[in-house]
Order: sequence, then C-alpha cells, then structure tokens
Amino acid sequence: NKYFGESEKNLKRAIHTAEAMAPIVLWIDEMEKAFAHSDGDDSGTSTRIFGTFLSWLQDKKPGVFVVATCNDIDALPPELVRKGRFDEIFFVDLPRVEVRREILAVHLRKRGRDPAGFDLHGLASRMEGFGGSEIEQVVISSLYSAFAQNRELTTALIEEETARTVPLWVTAHEKVEHVRDWAQSRAVLAD
Repeated sequence: NKYFGESEKNLKRAIHTAEAMAPIVLWIDEMEKAFAHSDGDDSGTSTRIFGTFLSWLQDKKPGVFVVATCNDIDALPPELVRKGRFDEIFFVDLPRVEVRREILAVHLRKRGRDPAGFDLHGLASRMEGFGGSEIEQVVISSLYSAFAQNRELTTALIEEETARTVPLWVTAHEKVEHVRDWAQSRAVLAD
C-alpha cells in the first residue's frame, strides 16, 4: 500500500484472519517473491513486514499450520527457514514417469478427454524432465492444434507438442541441478 504503515496493517489483518479461522492450513505460494532479501529501497517496509511475519511464525497460536512453496530457496533469508519457524523443508523433484502419467490423465480428464484413449505411458516416457505445469501446457497446446486442424486430440498430436516443448529442466538446467544438489543434504526428499 502506498501509505506509510498500511502494508504492515494488512499483514496483521491477514494474520488475525488466519488465527480466527483456525484450525486451518495457511498456504503461501512462491514465498521467495514476498520475502526475498530486500535491497532496502522501500523506507523499511519490507523489513518491518518480514520482522512481523518472523515473530508471528515463531510465536503463533496452535491451529494455524503454515505450508509454503519456494522455487529459489537461496533467495530466502536464513532466519526464515530455520527450525522453529518451519518444522521441515521438503524437496519435491521433477515427477517420475509414473507421476507424469497421472498428471497427463488429470489434465486430459479436466478437458473432457478419456485418458484410456491415449498412450499415457509412452507420452510420459517422452516427457522426461517435464514438470506438472509443462505437462498441462502440452495438453492445452495439443488441444489448440487439434482444434486448428479440425481433428480430435490424439497421442500423436500430444507427441508432436511434446517434441516442440523445451522444459525448464533444459532451459535452466544448471539452476535445477544446483537446487537438487542443495536438497541432497539440506532437505527431506519428498519422493
């Protein structure tokens, strides 16, 4: 908020709302976007918000279970990820072939297609290194192609779109490997 102190009030209001709704799970998606190291160009607002959040995490009442996702844990200040604020850090790697097959089935069903009509195992095998969102986008792009060609969606169309898609695992390979290496000794492997 543009007025001095309003951002802090908004955070406190959100915290009070979460506590009033307890028991709940409070989900913070891509936490590094909100709490990455600040460069200090905001008159201290980020520092005050961060301090308020840290204090609340440390002293919060039972009934609010906080779960957060983070794509770049290196961007988070160490005092945020220490024990006592978050009980555990889990590393979720790119999905294995069985999981990719299930993700494909979910996104086909979501779009009114029967997964039994597709070679899910073959498709999932070709999607090595694909994340869930990339698999979803392959399905969506394949549907666009099918519509443009006035055809039904087929395994072959999904294969074609898969071949055209460069997953993040390729475009940011070094970063992905860095996170994997970091997680080996610093996180609980979720798989």
